[in-house]
Amino acid sequence: MAVSSDERGKIRMPVTTLAHSGLAVSRIGLGLAALGRPAYITSGRQDDLPDRSVAGLRARTHAMLDAAYESGIRYFDAARSYGRAEEFLGGWLAGRGHADAVAGSKWGYRYTGDWRLDADQQEVKEHSLAMFITQLAQTRALLGDRLALYQVHSLTPDSGLLDDRGLLAALARLRAEGVVIGLTTSGPFQADTLRRALQATVDGQPLFAAAQVTWNLLEPSVAPAAAEAAAAGWTILIKEALANGRLAPGGDPAGQLARLDALAAARNVTADAIALAAALANPWAGVVLSGAVTPRQLQGNLAALAVSDLPDLGLAEPPGAYWTARAARPWS
Repeated sequence: MAVSSDERGKIRMPVTTLAHSGLAVSRIGLGLAALGRPAYITSGRQDDLPDRSVAGLRARTHAMLDAAYESGIRYFDAARSYGRAEEFLGGWLAGRGHADAVAGSKWGYRYTGDWRLDADQQEVKEHSLAMFITQLAQTRALLGDRLALYQVHSLTPDSGLLDDRGLLAALARLRAEGVVIGLTTSGPFQADTLRRALQATVDGQPLFAAAQVTWNLLEPSVAPAAAEAAAAGWTILIKEALANGRLAPGGDPAGQLARLDALAAARNVTADAIALAAALANPWAGVVLSGAVTPRQLQGNLAALAVSDLPDLGLAEPPGAYWTARAARPWS
């Protein structure tokens, strides 16, 4: 990945274009999954976020959005199930007035955590027409016309959405209003989902133009299907590039990723920069999301922009094993 610097030697954020929109988006985006609600499936949250009240997380989210924007980030990712992430993002957009900030969100999961760490369920999935209508109205109330990309949250082969003609038609109507329609994938069958979605049409026109996929050094199996979608003109966004903290500093207490740590030390960066640089290096990748919740984490992530020519670290796990381990991670 070629990078350039400004007159102060600061690395400029590379940009790409969000498919079918003409909007310029930064190659690194900021995801709000870990900022919009008190519980998430990463470790160290008590130290990173000592105040997880609504007011505390609103203040931290706005501070992180400010830091990200100052660093050149122009794509910001939320979801209906991320607690108050859309509310926090919408308030920040309204207050700052950054016309070049691009907002994406997702529907299909409902937040049920009630701002508690011990809730039996933090979110519930439902891919129905009624859910789409309800959640689109909620998203519009918070993000208004700043919504550029609306994604089906965690589409899987068993969701039924791709066979629901009424729901597909409703998505197509939103597309006709100028919103890019996308989907996110999860689980060991991401490639199957992407390839099915590539065939989805309404009135003879392709429905989807973007996909947010899980790809990281431990779980790269979606890559061939993601490349096919990119070749079809889709924008591909990468989520969980740090494997929910496993590829972040301190995320490998058992010492199983020694090659990653050694390479990071040799390049004078931290492990997260190597992991994000590997994601950015995929020729099909448009945007790679940072899930940073502290300014220090964000700066460590952004160091990825100066990392190139990475060797194959050979860290990939069998997809089934990876996703089983992810499902066992506690919300904290």
